Amino acid sequence: MTTLARPAIENHRPLATVEHAHQFRARHAPAVDLPAAEDAVRQLLVALGEDPDREGLLETPRRVAKAMAELMAGRFADVGLHLRRTFEQRADEAVILKNLELFSLCEHHLLPFIGHVSIAYLPADGRVIGLSKLARAVEVFARRPQLQERLTNQIADALEEHAHPRGVAVFVQAEHMCMKMRGVNKTQAVMQTMARRGVYQVDGTKRAEIVSLLTAGSR
Repeated sequence: MTTLARPAIENHRPLATVEHAHQFRARHAPAVDLPAAEDAVRQLLVALGEDPDREGLLETPRRVAKAMAELMAGRFADVGLHLRRTFEQRADEAVILKNLELFSLCEHHLLPFIGHVSIAYLPADGRVIGLSKLARAVEVFARRPQLQERLTNQIADALEEHAHPRGVAVFVQAEHMCMKMRGVNKTQAVMQTMARRGVYQVDGTKRAEIVSLLTAGSR
């Protein structure tokens, strides 16, 4: 998967603009109040009985504020910037990109869920999408508070809207830290979700074929 550059985030008292310039190129990224986020993390530590002034936690509020801004930067991105650019290339069969690494935040507990995304699309009019653009599209939706079910459908809808393929299928499998680290503590659970559009939704034969290809090797 394409290596992610760190977003440029300035840590000063005026509102800092969070824009992942290389990865997202948001057109109008709203201001993120990093000092307020830092203060909130400090207050949370105090509320949980910690001492944010002890040596090990002195820089933690600042680090957490910057990390959360980075992990949520996809909210400000335009996925169309990546998917609207296509290339002329005769392709009559499915294009499949499997096992894109996924890192996102469950919106219920702001704990990570980690896994892989596999994408298939059936090009139309001899137009294909650059592989790195598919990876960037996944990042746009992953870098925000999410539900896996929503993430899966957002990727499929974006491909259908901007690239206009004859069919789209998206398969996501992920492990959720909110189940592993707390609550039910089920350490082996893996969640799988799928979204299909176009011919992969209405044609039973093509649907079965692409599902088999996308899920092969999954557990």
